Amino acid sequence: MIYAFLTAILFIAVILGGGAMFAFNYFKNKRRGGGSKVVSAVAVGMIAVGLLLVILIPGSFHTVDAGTVAVVRQMGVIADVEGPGTYFDFYLVRRYEKYDAKVQQVEINMEAYTSDAQSMEISMVVQFQIRQDKVEDIALNYGGLAALTNRIQSVAIERTKASLSQYQAEKLIEERNSISPTVESEISSAIGDKYYVNFNSAVLTDIKFSEAFEAAVEAKMMAQQEKLQAQYENEKKKEQAQTALYVAEQEAKALVAKAQAEADAQVAISQAEARSIMLKSVEIARMLGYKVETVPAQTEEEEVSYKIIYDDAKGQDGKDIAEYLKYIEYMSKWDGKLPQVVTGENGFMITIPMPGGSQNGNGGSGDGSENGGNA
Repeated sequence: MIYAFLTAILFIAVILGGGAMFAFNYFKNKRRGGGSKVVSAVAVGMIAVGLLLVILIPGSFHTVDAGTVAVVRQMGVIADVEGPGTYFDFYLVRRYEKYDAKVQQVEINMEAYTSDAQSMEISMVVQFQIRQDKVEDIALNYGGLAALTNRIQSVAIERTKASLSQYQAEKLIEERNSISPTVESEISSAIGDKYYVNFNSAVLTDIKFSEAFEAAVEAKMMAQQEKLQAQYENEKKKEQAQTALYVAEQEAKALVAKAQAEADAQVAISQAEARSIMLKSVEIARMLGYKVETVPAQTEEEEVSYKIIYDDAKGQDGKDIAEYLKYIEYMSKWDGKLPQVVTGENGFMITIPMPGGSQNGNGGSGDGSENGGNA
């Protein structure tokens, strides 16, 4: 800054001094009719130099914008590094090389191969930012930001190809979303602190395979989807069949249970009827003079039973009990209407009222009477 200030003062002094000498000599010649030619020549020279400096001065103002840093070279040698601001340096002596200190975004397109020799086109974006405290090193080693960007781009391409070459094509398609972080980590490790930049990110924006390979992959995926669909349908049919079988089994069990319940009910009815007949037989036997013995139950579930002792000597063999049971059964089902003729084998006579009010109780035949039967 001191050098720039002194240079500006010198330029202004030369211009003012030349102008003053020229004016002084001009007025002196006018009054006296003559003057010093030497003074005039010096004045003209100073004015000429001043005019030349007026032409050169605008080019000596240097503006460094925000987000930019400048390396100042004096006669080709790095003299200083300047941040944002406006500077005055004689541009024929001092030159400003500006470096963009904002985040740099580099779009990279490359061709790479997978481990199974499938070609692919890769598109990616790399972002980095130069370190302002290392701008002088960048200028010394690379001569400019363009050369540094090319170097970082080369590193990104090399590490990306190396990373992707470890995958088979189909695996790469399946794990495409997880590949980008892996590539980014590889590039970040390769750049490190070697290139005087802060690495920000590397993102794979697109991976394209050949049309033939993509068609083959699509056909394979469709076949797999069809296979999965067929397996799903088979499983669904199997489940439906199992459900139908289960329903049928349950229905069959219900039918069996119903039949068993009906059979048990019939058995219970039969047992109840048999016991009722047995009890009726016992009562009739007692009424007819048979001896009846009580048989105690053996368990709590069993009921008390009875045994009729038939006396063969008395000619009692149980037929009269059966006949009496039939008679009781008949009477239980009789609707109250008397038959016109009742006959029997034991000679009993039953008198049946006839229409007209006449009756006959002697068992003969004739008008207005009916024969009774044996009961």
